[in-house]
Amino acid sequence: MKQIIRMTKQREVILEELSKVTSHPTADEIYEMVRKKLPRISLGTIYRNLEILSECGLIRKMEIGGIQKRFDATTENHYHIRCMVCGRVDDVNGKVLDNIVDRFDDLNGYKVVDHRLELMGICPLCRSDSHS
Repeated sequence: MKQIIRMTKQREVILEELSKVTSHPTADEIYEMVRKKLPRISLGTIYRNLEILSECGLIRKMEIGGIQKRFDATTENHYHIRCMVCGRVDDVNGKVLDNIVDRFDDLNGYKVVDHRLELMGICPLCRSDSHS
């Protein structure tokens, strides 16, 4: 269940800046983005507010492959792929995996309430670098 929080100016700006990008930024990257609008904000404030916003379901905290946490403004279920060379994280386009949860419900009797699937590969930029 999502809890209700007071929408402070800081949280508003964090949400606004995170919604502008699809790069799944880290807290440090969000800090740099938000500082352009709120120069006096601290990194600690960013970390605290990201935790609160993710606990409330307003953003998604991604803990992928033991690397630094990243954040996503898209909260509905979707999938990500991580570059094993540079760490870039992108959304997986397409509907290939959409009914995967239904299959698991049928297989073992569990009611799946959330899931994460980590795909790994080498991004187009790193692939082109290795061929030059």
